[in-house]
Amino acid sequence: MASKLQKIGLLLAGAGLGVAISISYSVHAEKENAPSPLPIDELRAFSTVFGLIKQTYVEPVDDKKLIGDAIKGMVSGLDPHSSYLDADAFKDLQVNTQGEFGGLGIEVNMEDGLVKVISPIEDTPAYHAGIKSGDFIVKIDESQVQGLTLNEAVAKMRGKIGSNVILTVFRKGENKPLILTLKRAVIKVQSVKFKLAEPGYGYIRVTQFQERTTEDLAKAIETLYRENKAPLNGVVLDLRNDPGGLLNSAVGVSAAFLAKDALVVYTEGRTQDAKIRLTATREYYQRDSKEDNLKNLPKEVKTVPLVVLVNGGSASASEIVAGALQDQKRALVVGTQTFGKGSVQTILPIDSKTAVKLTTARYFTPGGRSIQAKGITPDVEVEEATLSGKEDNSLRVREADLDHHLDNPLDKAKKPEPALKIKTDAPPAKQNASGISGETSPRELVSKSDYQLQQALSILKVQQLLINRASKPVVK
Repeated sequence: MASKLQKIGLLLAGAGLGVAISISYSVHAEKENAPSPLPIDELRAFSTVFGLIKQTYVEPVDDKKLIGDAIKGMVSGLDPHSSYLDADAFKDLQVNTQGEFGGLGIEVNMEDGLVKVISPIEDTPAYHAGIKSGDFIVKIDESQVQGLTLNEAVAKMRGKIGSNVILTVFRKGENKPLILTLKRAVIKVQSVKFKLAEPGYGYIRVTQFQERTTEDLAKAIETLYRENKAPLNGVVLDLRNDPGGLLNSAVGVSAAFLAKDALVVYTEGRTQDAKIRLTATREYYQRDSKEDNLKNLPKEVKTVPLVVLVNGGSASASEIVAGALQDQKRALVVGTQTFGKGSVQTILPIDSKTAVKLTTARYFTPGGRSIQAKGITPDVEVEEATLSGKEDNSLRVREADLDHHLDNPLDKAKKPEPALKIKTDAPPAKQNASGISGETSPRELVSKSDYQLQQALSILKVQQLLINRASKPVVK
C-alpha cells in the first residue's frame, strides 16, 4: 500500500497545464513486462543521422545536446503532457508544489510553435495584467517565441523578482498585438479562499491543489460554521479556472464532503502500478503522522447541500473532485464543460539529474467515466457571464484541442447532456484592453455580478426550500 501512495501526484504549474502526476523511482528495466526487441533498422537510421550532423552541420554540436534534443522530440511527440525533464525542469516541478515560486503566474502550453495561455493563476502579475485563456504569447522582451521549446520560453518569462518583462500577445478580436509589461514576483498562491456569501451559505474557492489544500479546506469549513453560528444551509465549492495539482489533495477535498471510504477516483494503465483505487480514507489524502486534517469537521458537512462550480479552466484534480462528488450523488455540478485532462503522468528517472515524464494511465470517476478529452458535464449548465454581460469563451482551450491528445477510451458513448441549461442574453461586458471587466474587481471574492455564483446560490436556496417542505408534516 505504501509503495502505491508514493506514486500519488505532484503539480506542474507555470510550465504547462496543471496536471496530477506521480513519481516512480523504479528502473524501467526492472518492470515485470519484458521490453520488446530493439528496432535495429530504426536505431541504425538514428545513428546515421547523428553521424551526419556531427560531420557536416555548419557548426559543431555537442553530443549531449544532440542526444537531449532527440529525447525531447521522441517524448513530446507522444501526447501534450509527456516530456523530457532536465535538471532545471525537475527542480521547478518540485518547487511549484510548495505554493510559492518566482515568475508571472501563468499556465501555458505549446501550440504551433507559440506559447498558448491555458489560464492565468489568480492574484498574480499575469492575472492582474489581464492575460486571458486562449492568448498567444509571440514575443518575450525582444525574443521571438517561435523556435523555442516550452521550457526555454518559460525560463525567459522567469527572472529576478521585481524585474519587468514585456510580453507581446495575440488575442482574437484585437486588431493588433497587445504589449503588456508585467513585473516578476514571488508567486504565493493561496490555495483556499472562503467567505460567507450571505447568512447560511458558505463559499469556498480552491485555486490550486497543493500540499496544504486539505488542511486549509478543513480550516475554512470550520471557520464558516463558526462565523455562521449555526449549521450552514448550503456550500458553494468553486473550482473554476483551477488547473489541478496534487492528486492526494484532490482526494482530501472530496473526502471532506463524502462518507468515509467512498470511492473518489481510480486509474487504469498498462502496468500494475498504474492501477490504483483511491477512496475517502486518511491514508490516501494525508501522508504525515499528524492528526487527521478532516477529523474535527462539523458532522453536518457530510450532508449539507453542495454545489460545485466548474468551467473550461477546471482541469485534472478539479475534474476528479467534481466527478467524484457528482457520481456519488453528493453535489450538483454547475457551470460549463470542464477541460478534459484525465491522464496520469509518472516521473521516471534517467539518471540522478534528468527524467522523463510519461503518461501512464487514465483517470476514471467512481461511475466509470473517463475524463480524458471529455471533461465533466455539469448537471446544470450556466454560461460564464457577469450580470452586466456575457463572457467571450470563443478562445477557451480544452484538452481535446491539444495536438496529440489521448483519446477517450469510452468515446463511442454519447456525450451526456446537462439536466438543465441556464443562459443569459445580457449584452457584452465592457472590457479594457487587457480584457478585465470594468464593472467588477478581479480581487472581489464573492461578487454580486458573478452570474454563475449567483445561480449556484439560487440553486442551493431552492434545495433548502425543498428540504424544509419535506420535513414539515402533511396537514390532513
